[in-house]
Amino acid sequence: MTPAAYVHLDLQAARHNLQQVKRYAPDNKIMAVIKANAYGHGISRIAEALTDADGFAVARVDEGVRLRQAGFQQPITVLQGFVCHDELELILQNQLDSVIHNPQQIAILQQHTNDKRQLRVWLKMDTGMNRLGFKGADFNAAYQQLSHSALIQQPINLISHFANADDLLDDKTRQQVELFNQATADYPGQRSIANSAGIIGWPNVNSDWVRPGLMLYGCSPFAGKTGADFGLKPVMNLHSRLIAVKNVAAGETVGYSGTWQAASDTRLGVVSIGYGDGYHRHTRSGAPVLVNGQRVPLIGRVSMDMITVDLTSQANAKIGDPVTLWGGGLAIEEVAHFADTIPYTLLCGITQRVQIVEHPYT
Repeated sequence: MTPAAYVHLDLQAARHNLQQVKRYAPDNKIMAVIKANAYGHGISRIAEALTDADGFAVARVDEGVRLRQAGFQQPITVLQGFVCHDELELILQNQLDSVIHNPQQIAILQQHTNDKRQLRVWLKMDTGMNRLGFKGADFNAAYQQLSHSALIQQPINLISHFANADDLLDDKTRQQVELFNQATADYPGQRSIANSAGIIGWPNVNSDWVRPGLMLYGCSPFAGKTGADFGLKPVMNLHSRLIAVKNVAAGETVGYSGTWQAASDTRLGVVSIGYGDGYHRHTRSGAPVLVNGQRVPLIGRVSMDMITVDLTSQANAKIGDPVTLWGGGLAIEEVAHFADTIPYTLLCGITQRVQIVEHPYT
């Protein structure tokens, strides 16, 4: 019998998606972004599947340390860098690479004058995201300070981040590229600017390293498109089972607050999944769900442990039958649309009580 809520991870799909990145960016090195527990997929598991990547990127120091402790030897870049001496020490001990994005980090580095170790850094330029990084003269000053630090491995690498690359009609991406290229033209070192949207949608702006994230997990970075549109395959497939089948009469309501009312006599099913598992609470009635591989609509509100679906089209559905919430023929992008959110949120939202397997139940 199909168990209650579980995730099947298709690691072959992850490897396939990495090959697609190479097809989109054949002349670039690949820094696979596996932050946030690899977007909810399991950081060590995904790192093992993506060992053909040239390096990894994580958000925080502890994520990089975890990868090192698991035995991964690839270059690992900490995108948020360090904020104190203790984190810098962990970076040095574990031979992690660090993004440098504010003056306080440089001040910390300058206090390590007698340290004989070497730190590889990515100096971040703020080209319009207005989140992390240096602008204008401050960027040049930071570069000069790092150039004279014995702790810093030379040459210094250079990095920025797209703000609007998922909008192909917005010229801001082109402007960011031009600003980045002009400001760094006289500097040696490798460069990185393109995320998933940049890799797919702006192929002429790739630099030495690309940083794919969402596309590695089989999702589209563009609204109105699915990963399949770009030759990608979903890695995460969320499944559950029917735990009840019943009939409601025309005029009856279903779920909390009675937000859905039966227009006619309806056969409904109850699925063992809810926001306690990571199925988004605000997913609207009408959202597609697969029961026995066939699409049926969600009805009523999502509760903590259960959802209800309209089984009128499935006269033979019964307790124990398999249910797919996304993946396996149902694009997560479509589900995200009904939840008024983005695929990132759904992928990262899977909770600890959901079993994760690498082989699907049959």
